[in-house]
Amino acid sequence: MATLEIDCPVCAEVLELSDADRADLSVGDVIVCDSCNAEMEVTRNGPGEDFELELLGVLTTCPNCGEEFDVTEDMLAEAPIIEAQAGHVASIVSCPHCRARIELEFEEAE
Repeated sequence: MATLEIDCPVCAEVLELSDADRADLSVGDVIVCDSCNAEMEVTRNGPGEDFELELLGVLTTCPNCGEEFDVTEDMLAEAPIIEAQAGHVASIVSCPHCRARIELEFEEAE
């Protein structure tokens, strides 16, 4: 049985999908990364390596109010970016529940 390996666009964790897994997936279905909770929508599921995902958002929990929310690509595109200690780069997003400003640091995929 063939296994398709896909790198998570957020944390670069390798997601493995068997032929059986892919047979259960349709365009529009959502896959969640076990490592970082990134949500990805299946945009193409053809034969062989013809498979694509689009990042929908990353589920995170606000440290201020404890509510979960999705950090979307649009949120990140609008978020100011700061450079913290030791060259770490972080984005500042607002919690949609309590409006606390949260510093998010993502690892770059290598």
